[in-house]
Amino acid sequence: MAAAPRSRPLFLGVLPWPERRAVARALRTETVGGLVLVAAAVVALLWANSPWRGAYEAIRDFHFGISALGLDLSVGHWAADGLLTVFFLVAGIELKRELVAGELRTPATAALPVIAAVCGMVVPAGLYVTVAALGGGSLQGWAVPMATDIAFALAVLAVISTHLPAALRAFLLTLAVVDDLGAILVIAVFFTSDLNPWALVGAVAGLAVFYALQRLRVAGWWWYLPLGLVIWVLMYDGGVHATVAGVAMGLILRTTRDDDETASPAERTGFLLHPLSAGVAVPLFALFAAGVTVSPGALSEVFTRPEPLGVVMALFCGKIIGIFAGTYLAARFTRARLNPDLGWADVFSLATLGGIGFTVALLIGDLAFTPAQGEHVKAAVLVASLASACLAALLLHRRNRLYRRLCAEENADADGDGIPDIYQRPVGSHTEVGKQA
Repeated sequence: MAAAPRSRPLFLGVLPWPERRAVARALRTETVGGLVLVAAAVVALLWANSPWRGAYEAIRDFHFGISALGLDLSVGHWAADGLLTVFFLVAGIELKRELVAGELRTPATAALPVIAAVCGMVVPAGLYVTVAALGGGSLQGWAVPMATDIAFALAVLAVISTHLPAALRAFLLTLAVVDDLGAILVIAVFFTSDLNPWALVGAVAGLAVFYALQRLRVAGWWWYLPLGLVIWVLMYDGGVHATVAGVAMGLILRTTRDDDETASPAERTGFLLHPLSAGVAVPLFALFAAGVTVSPGALSEVFTRPEPLGVVMALFCGKIIGIFAGTYLAARFTRARLNPDLGWADVFSLATLGGIGFTVALLIGDLAFTPAQGEHVKAAVLVASLASACLAALLLHRRNRLYRRLCAEENADADGDGIPDIYQRPVGSHTEVGKQA
């Protein structure tokens, strides 16, 4: 007897209910944080281009810290190496959640977003190298346009008030998580200098103690906060960008609940730190990183110098091409069926959001270029992110009537039990949901 043919997987179908709740929790804070981030960037630009620019630079460049530990840093440096560690710690927790219970937990579900994200990193990097090489510029900025800023992208969605279905938002979140992982690896491998082996050995030993405390079920912030600070200092003194310490600790945190726990350590830590990351750490970094001079002369150099032009082209064009082409080819390779309610135009619109590379792009720009070069690169990041946001808003708003209908179907709860009706229908009455849930 011949075996029944295997059904083709559904791409961008209805999310399983537990996954949808987890994604909603993550995106809720990111959206609010994204709006704060946009406000901080606007304040930075206005302040840096006002008569009070001198005060802005004085605050950004003011040094303080503990010199004996090599930590006499400027305010801007503390924001990049210190506050962003909280952001990367939360990113590590989110990555761990995706690996354990999200879209990345199995090869079948991980293939599409991973391939799309990798293409969305490789194509922009290659496009930057091409533009910079043809213009005789520096190739060291190839990593600047690699990462997508999920908070900024969600802020765009909030501003245009689009009713993007949960599956599209989850796909965007997973793309950003994989992007963050790629950026972390790039920072750790390519932006290290003056390595101190003993300090790195100490940082690794601290992470081993962190791991042991987690596996021994030791609770209490008074154990982890001092240990985390020691790991951060050792990582910084070791020559590896200190934000890598945050990612490592986020990946070590336990994500599975014990029988006597209402939430895992990763869930509790993420719940506490997510508002701090999205509402304080990232906006303060943006405040001291996005303050670039905006003038006709400065903007003209964005399009005439090879390095900033490469960043603009790579973020605005390379991200769209990479994400869309990677998704399309991966779907064909895995024989996945696109949700019949959506079209490839929706995937293309989503890919335009990938060109918003604000936070990590600014960070890598600071690492890759001198301050003088970095000003032009920062301006390029802002121009490309703004252009991508405007194009995404235009494309997504045109489809908002469809998205509103799909969201209404996803959220309908006639019996008022808190679970949408679409998850309570018999399998036979809604095949796609049955398969997904």
